[in-house]
Amino acid sequence: MGKQIQRRKGLLRELATNRTLYLMCAPAILLFFLINYLPLFGLILPFKEFSFSLGIVRSPWADPLFRNFEFFFRSGILWRITRNTLLYNLAFIVIGNAVAVTLAVMLNEVRSKTFVKVSQASFLLPYFMSWIVGGMLLQALLAYDFGVINGLLRRFGLDRIDWYGTPEAWPGILVIADNWREGGYRTVLYLAALAGISPELYEAAEVDGASRWKQIKAITTPLLMPIVTILSLLEVGRIMNADFGKFYALVGENSRLYPTADVIDTYVFRTLRSLGNVGMAAAPATIQSVIGFFLVILVNSYTRRKFPEGSLF
Repeated sequence: MGKQIQRRKGLLRELATNRTLYLMCAPAILLFFLINYLPLFGLILPFKEFSFSLGIVRSPWADPLFRNFEFFFRSGILWRITRNTLLYNLAFIVIGNAVAVTLAVMLNEVRSKTFVKVSQASFLLPYFMSWIVGGMLLQALLAYDFGVINGLLRRFGLDRIDWYGTPEAWPGILVIADNWREGGYRTVLYLAALAGISPELYEAAEVDGASRWKQIKAITTPLLMPIVTILSLLEVGRIMNADFGKFYALVGENSRLYPTADVIDTYVFRTLRSLGNVGMAAAPATIQSVIGFFLVILVNSYTRRKFPEGSLF
């Protein structure tokens, strides 16, 4: 009891001492609560026979309670969309971070500030483009009749490829598209982390006769790993959440590409639009969130044991 009173006094003292800082944070905390925590009330939707006229609370419970989940499991595409979502996000995390770290280290070794600034701006520009623009650019490249790539193939005497009818090609296409848009943002983050490394470490390494390659291996890479781990963990938290805008803008509703390019988010959208049943559409989204939650816990626990500096909690 005494310890609890001491904790309360300590909390009140902290709030009183730094009240100005907490007041400044209050709008952001309120916005975070409204966007991320208030919608958690909707987790009961998969267990309801939702009616727009009755609302969430007054809508009757599903009978049986897991009826909406049964529909999802019996739909026959559970394995496909779960596999695609996991593998795509895993590829985006691993390949995306590897490319970004490589580019950041390379730019960090360049001594021309003008070249580095121009490169940063060039890499970062696609990040400010909508995926709709990316989809239009991709269509200009891959279209069967007027695409740039098929035009080059014809010029070299090769047959045109129906890219939008070849599902096997889309894992590579989507990974390249993700790196084109997101790679610049990741690179800038890692460049900012590299800027915080003390130059004295490199100077000491040069005195000891270490080459630039050895400096990268012994200094740059180890000091960059904590930020790489933290950013990767944050992305793992959304490993079950595919970027709907990305997949819908690039793939659309081309059913020929569903075997390799259909993910949970696009399936939920199609289910809600075609059936109009909110409960059935919410069921896979709920499973998606639960799996993502446990993945974050597991990965963070492993990271805390093997690499304590990179864990989130």
